[in-house]
Amino acid sequence: MARGKLRIHLGAAPGVGKTYAMLAEAHRRVERGTDCVVAFVEHHGRPRTEVLLHGLEQVPRRELEYRGGVFPEMDLDAVLARRPLVALVDELAHTNVPGSRNAKRWQDVEELLAAGIDVVSTVNIQHLESLGDVVESITGVRQQETVPDEVVRRADQVELVDMTPEALRRRMAHGNIYRPDKIDAALSNHFRPGNLTALRELALLWVADRADAYLTQYRSEHRVSKIWGSRERIVVGLTGGPEGRTLIRRGARLAEKGAGGEVLAVYIARSDGLTSASPKELALQRTLVEDLGGTFHHVVGDDIPAALLAFARGVNATQIVLGSSRRKTWQYVFGPGVGATVAQESGPDLDVHIVTHDEVARGRGLPVARGARLGRSRRVWGWITGVAGPPLLAALLNAVDLGLANDMLLFLALTVAAALLGGLLPALASAAVGSLLLNYFYTPPLHRWTIADPKNIVAIVIFVAVGVAVASVVDLAARRTHQAARLRAESEILSFLAGNVLRGETGLEDLLERVRETFGMESAALLERASDVEPWTCAGRVGRGRPVDRPDQADVDMPVGDHMALALTGRVLPAEDRRVLAAFAAQAAVVLDRRRLREEADRARTLAEGNRIRTALLAAVSHDLRTPLAGIKAAVTSLRSEDVEWSEEDRAELLAGIEEGADRLDHLVGNLLDMSRLQTGTVTPLIREIDLDEVVPMALGGVPEGSACLDVPETLPMAAADPGLLERAMANLVENAVKYSPPGAPVLVAGSALADRVEVRVVDRGPGVPDEAKERIFEPFQRHGDAPRGAGVGLGLAVARGFAEAMGGTLEAEDTPGGGLTMVLTLRAAGTRPEHRPAAEPERQAS
Repeated sequence: MARGKLRIHLGAAPGVGKTYAMLAEAHRRVERGTDCVVAFVEHHGRPRTEVLLHGLEQVPRRELEYRGGVFPEMDLDAVLARRPLVALVDELAHTNVPGSRNAKRWQDVEELLAAGIDVVSTVNIQHLESLGDVVESITGVRQQETVPDEVVRRADQVELVDMTPEALRRRMAHGNIYRPDKIDAALSNHFRPGNLTALRELALLWVADRADAYLTQYRSEHRVSKIWGSRERIVVGLTGGPEGRTLIRRGARLAEKGAGGEVLAVYIARSDGLTSASPKELALQRTLVEDLGGTFHHVVGDDIPAALLAFARGVNATQIVLGSSRRKTWQYVFGPGVGATVAQESGPDLDVHIVTHDEVARGRGLPVARGARLGRSRRVWGWITGVAGPPLLAALLNAVDLGLANDMLLFLALTVAAALLGGLLPALASAAVGSLLLNYFYTPPLHRWTIADPKNIVAIVIFVAVGVAVASVVDLAARRTHQAARLRAESEILSFLAGNVLRGETGLEDLLERVRETFGMESAALLERASDVEPWTCAGRVGRGRPVDRPDQADVDMPVGDHMALALTGRVLPAEDRRVLAAFAAQAAVVLDRRRLREEADRARTLAEGNRIRTALLAAVSHDLRTPLAGIKAAVTSLRSEDVEWSEEDRAELLAGIEEGADRLDHLVGNLLDMSRLQTGTVTPLIREIDLDEVVPMALGGVPEGSACLDVPETLPMAAADPGLLERAMANLVENAVKYSPPGAPVLVAGSALADRVEVRVVDRGPGVPDEAKERIFEPFQRHGDAPRGAGVGLGLAVARGFAEAMGGTLEAEDTPGGGLTMVLTLRAAGTRPEHRPAAEPERQAS
């Protein structure tokens, strides 16, 4: 059976018209004779959307009971049994009610598609799983209902339903999206112009990226090599030289001139790993191009023009930006250069820009061979073979006459052996000594430094040339072996650094210790200063070497930017080691910046939390405290009024209102003071052995009679707690439970013992709390759900948990079997050793 096709209407926010567009599409298909049904569509009371449901067949919904309520869900089995050609399924990211076959609606859609049914669905951009953090930073709300990006990306069609923020806010203000009582809150929160603009940009970019991916796939499948200029893509060719930053900025300016322009910086390295590029400069250029919104790419290729053109055509680029050649005039005899070759072979569909810069015609350094990297013992044996070997061989040949040809072959073999052992210089010495001995002992006239036959001169020249050639090959092989080993070590180090960058694991001191161990130094320090006139300060140091206060005091210093340097003591490093050291220095700067950003984020988080608490406190003072004050003031004014004659019943009612307002004020002020003591760390409990059946009943005095029942056996072990703190914590828990319990369902306060702990459970049969909100309800100034403002400032549970933890206990929230919420207060049994006791302040007592 062929898999069904998925079409998704994607929007930036509720109300843009996704469901309306889906239903309109359904009507068009029905008019064409397509068997199309409504599996699940939610019109949210919007009249125009509801009208479009008329004339469409709707599969009856399935109703599920959950926590005392009845919720409609899509009847998946009924849709599969009906087997339409097309099914409309609204709200792809919806979470199904517990008891459904699948947890998420997109999983239901997957079953429909697997059954060969085409599906048309809707989803908002904020429900994509990968955008959760971004959406939370924009709106301040974490989306709980999400759909995996891969589900949406696999859709056969994704249609963007777009609307400007101004038009969407007008729709909201006219009551076309939410009920009138929710309009003001929505316009001032989620539907702010900035939020809508940012979400709209996310939706547009996501659809554009998907279209770009589809275009790339199409070009690959159809082997389209010709460039399609759907949007400007500028490839900036980098050499690792200082002119790269100029090229990147020029490419960024070119990209800004076209809509949707994109910059791709590419560095092409030789496959043998030999390059003169500076890792530090490449790191700076990578940072620059990413700051400008582009991407950095590293490509391997021996033919640089061909590799650059292949990369540009592979990414469907429209322009290439290259720098003017740094080669000097005489170097052009070796070829036209990369820029000229790329311009010549680019073709008519790819523009090439040659940009001038300050480094034009200044030349560029090439890797310089350092000579053979052979072991010391091999070089010694090579010199012995090259210098002492020919005389010994001559003495042996003087006793045996083998002929000139054989003599020359033996001397040649000795030269080759010297080359294999010691490299070039021992081979040259062996060739020189051997040729002199051949001339003196074996070439007529004998025992004279002359050669009579010109043919013998050619033979000796060939002998020397072969020896030098073999020695050169050995020397080159040794150099390549050394370079390969060195590059492998460098790649391992750079791979380690790259992994740390991605994971963000290494601290500054750990990284400096790695630098010290890698290069065998005594100490390593990262120095910095605010400006050129400021003194240097040490951001981090490891090792036992002499202290370094300035970079010029170190044996090795590696600058990082203008005002930072990595300083090492112990020995002077060769120049070839500075490339890897530059990568370490750049990473050290990144680690330092990351640490400071983390510290700033922590400070900002602390300030934000303080601001949030202050804002909530002001709200509490302005409303929750002011309301009972206003009631007391009104009652007192009424009682003192001489114009009205109050009956005894009215006077009693007014006095009761005064008493109720005063009690409410006392409760709120007490919680505020308790919360301030907890946050300043001034709560010091007096722990002693207590009976729960003596303290817990006192906590029920503030709730109406009959609203709570007590089940605390007298046989419970004694608990280690502060009686005053325990009573206050239990009072808050019981009052909170009574507030949310339905009429006729009293709250149960039950005590039990488990191992070395004593538990008190406060059980209610209210609406309960979702798992994701069970921790949030213990935060200060939090009121769950739609609790009215007059229901308190949201400090009761926060104070209760704070007191529980101060006594060495815990307070957790659990679901009540059958519906509701259970608060579990756990205390240490008397006589057991505490796991943790807060530091005590002798002069302060909690009770």
